[in-house]
Amino acid sequence: MSIEPTSITYYDLSKLSATERSVVQDLIERLPKDSDQASLANSIADLSITAFVDGRNLSCPMPLLKTKVALRQVVDGDSLYIVATDPNSQADIVAFCEQSQMTNATSSLSLAVNTTSEIEPDSNLATSFDTIYHFIITKTDSN
Repeated sequence: MSIEPTSITYYDLSKLSATERSVVQDLIERLPKDSDQASLANSIADLSITAFVDGRNLSCPMPLLKTKVALRQVVDGDSLYIVATDPNSQADIVAFCEQSQMTNATSSLSLAVNTTSEIEPDSNLATSFDTIYHFIITKTDSN
């Protein structure tokens, strides 16, 4: 399982609602393109994001719980995009994905993580937080 920051060369958002598609595109565009960390916005080929969890302004453990529920609708080969602002969500979601690797689940989870900081106050994404944690969980066939 990859828990290192990665980048996206292509992503398909066609299965998301128009509202979710707009929010996800805006979030991905705001990821750093040139930094010490590789960006999620720049190497996961042919990524199909079929579900989105907006966990911004939700306290732990809600982002993880919403993630678990949303993963039920994600099929092998597709991805779930999650954003959260609670720093504990990063540890929770990473641990959840690592634990799934240790079980005999029919699907394993591949995780990509990144963060964005210092969002402009006039942004439609910002409220009172400084950091957004970005996760992409891809279900893969473990067979």
